[in-house]
Amino acid sequence: MLFGKLLPREGNFYEMFNQHAGRVVEAAHAFALLVKHYDDPDLREKYARDVDHAERAADRVTHEVNRLIHKTFITPIDRDQIHTLINTMDDVADLLQDSAETMSLYDLRRMNDEITRLTDLAVKCCERVREAVAMIGSLADHATAEAALKTCEEIDRLESDADRVMRAAMSKLFREEPDVREVLKLKAIYELLETVTDKCEDVANVVEGIVLEHS
Repeated sequence: MLFGKLLPREGNFYEMFNQHAGRVVEAAHAFALLVKHYDDPDLREKYARDVDHAERAADRVTHEVNRLIHKTFITPIDRDQIHTLINTMDDVADLLQDSAETMSLYDLRRMNDEITRLTDLAVKCCERVREAVAMIGSLADHATAEAALKTCEEIDRLESDADRVMRAAMSKLFREEPDVREVLKLKAIYELLETVTDKCEDVANVVEGIVLEHS
């Protein structure tokens, strides 16, 4: 009886996955507002802080999940899947923070349509990640498992869209931007934002594996 009390409930992992995914979406929304209000230094700083706050909150959840992996005798899904899922989701939050910090450190002069479009795709990917992760605890239901797979497919499509936007953005950048320093700054931002969608696709791949194994 005492042994059972010492073990965390299996459901804690699902709850923490959802908490982390929520923090990722918070960071994504804050970053989108930073981009939207970039011309206002006060709002820019506020939303950068919000991104940082969400990323730190996500970090705390990640640390707790990794701690519980080693304390829980029976986990609801494979330990490696838990570890890979939570740490890949944490990479998404880290990249959003990196994007906000890079804009500040590089003193980017202005936003453009390409950054706005990549940001929009990154936000949509993060939102779909939250939706997919929320279904992991109910995969015994066939309809939920199918919905999770469809959500993962949508993440894949969004990532492909981001690839196309970035390629077009890079082409335009090297053709039209005369300031070499601005080229380097924008190239770094484009790559970071496209990598956000790449990491979301990585999360989707982990979720797909969980769905196929457990549904």
